[in-house]
Amino acid sequence: MPRTKPPAVLMTTPDEVEAQFYEALREGDLDKLMALWSDDDEIVCVHPGGPRVIGPRAVRAAFEAIFASGRIVAQPEKVHRVQLMDAAMHNVVERIEIGNPKQGRHVAFVVATNVYHRTTQGWRLVAHHASPGTDVETPEIAEAPSTLH
Repeated sequence: MPRTKPPAVLMTTPDEVEAQFYEALREGDLDKLMALWSDDDEIVCVHPGGPRVIGPRAVRAAFEAIFASGRIVAQPEKVHRVQLMDAAMHNVVERIEIGNPKQGRHVAFVVATNVYHRTTQGWRLVAHHASPGTDVETPEIAEAPSTLH
């Protein structure tokens, strides 16, 4: 019997979607995770070192493969938010715990961009792009004066 997508819960803010996304990763709950994505055929996901996947079935398959290795202990940190009327972009540093209790856990960092769109069903994830990274940020560079005098 094919799996059906559970009824989506109305998410009222991009922050709420993001919190549920990382909770679903930690719980290894594929159905909960996919309920956060838009139903749009153009959703896109890129995991560190992986290919670009487009569409709900491909995104689901990519997360299913990751969950086959266990849950992902990921905590978003250093969130940079840009929000418009019907779209939002969050760039985060994900603190990822790798390993198992027997061998010890290690921490790695991933830089991710999550894009959200406001739909009639509330806010939904439309893109997740993650790349290997660090928790170090470059200092802001002062802008040059606009006049020479």
